[in-house]
Amino acid sequence: MRTVLISGGGIAGPVLAHWLRHHGFRPTVVERAEGPRPGGQAVDIRGVALDVVDRMGLLERLSGVRTRMRGMSILDPEGNEVDRSTEATFSSGRLDGEDIEVLREDLVRMVYEHTRADVEYLFGDTVTSLEEDGTGVRVDFAHHASRTFDLVVGADGLHSTVRRLAFGPEERFTHHLGSYLSVFGTDNFLDLDDWQMWLRDGDAGFGIMPVRDNTELRVAFGFESGPLPAGLRERAALRERVVGRLEALRWEGARLADAARRAPDFYCDAMAQIRMDEWSKGRVTLLGDAGYCPSPLSGQGTSLALVGAYVLADCLARAAGDHHTAYADYERRMRPFVTANQALATENPGGPASAESVDRAKNGLSLDA
Repeated sequence: MRTVLISGGGIAGPVLAHWLRHHGFRPTVVERAEGPRPGGQAVDIRGVALDVVDRMGLLERLSGVRTRMRGMSILDPEGNEVDRSTEATFSSGRLDGEDIEVLREDLVRMVYEHTRADVEYLFGDTVTSLEEDGTGVRVDFAHHASRTFDLVVGADGLHSTVRRLAFGPEERFTHHLGSYLSVFGTDNFLDLDDWQMWLRDGDAGFGIMPVRDNTELRVAFGFESGPLPAGLRERAALRERVVGRLEALRWEGARLADAARRAPDFYCDAMAQIRMDEWSKGRVTLLGDAGYCPSPLSGQGTSLALVGAYVLADCLARAAGDHHTAYADYERRMRPFVTANQALATENPGGPASAESVDRAKNGLSLDA
């Protein structure tokens, strides 16, 4: 039974662990957080990614926790409604479609609960070094004792530690898309009832949606900016910048700024893509955002993670664990799908991609190819 270390306990890593266990591998997941991470925006599961969760036996459960929006309003900078729709929302697309929108934390929790009985999890730890020889990869951890694994997979996000250790500095592969996104939760002070609000004011804007039976709001606030200097990318500095930008909004800026200032689940990061000529090096490979982040602007990050996890495990199983063959097949099968989905983020700057492009991208791969 081959051993596989997976760095990253979000979505891609545990889904990969499930399928590796299914195929007879022994996966271990290491995650920097102390447990499954709460918070985050609503995410979409679309097209072929629905087949992945269906094959995991989770489709019915995920459908039960999907968001239930009735529509959305588009506001001018003063908060006046200028348009509305009861057919679609910017976050999830058509409301009568087959795609599923769920809160990220619900998906993370569900996948963890589905895998924890037969997958080893190392929470509160991270990889600090990788040393490969002819038989495996020696992995040093910040807290646990060093161990040797047959294979290592980096599923640790946009700022992947595994990618940095195996391939080099992040700056080589990051393509900034000209904006930052912040997501945080707060009380439903707008009394929204399964209804979203979207507003743009100059080079900033937000979408607000109610969650948890309309008791809470999730705010997704974006603002245009080039790459920020290293000192301004720290969590506290980003929160201060977001609070200042929110305070400048003409409608509800003060209350939104106060919510961002106090939110325990505050998140902010650059809208960026990871573009690499190769996702694998020796016994190490990358999965999801670590190897091919499309950015939230694509709406396809979660689907790429789900599909990539399934395909990688399938390739390893077909190759009987021969990583040279498996990794080459993984890249061959996934790269056209990744390219099509990354293009959704750049097709229409400032707005969503066309419905035709989304349909082509989300269904652009067969799980059984």
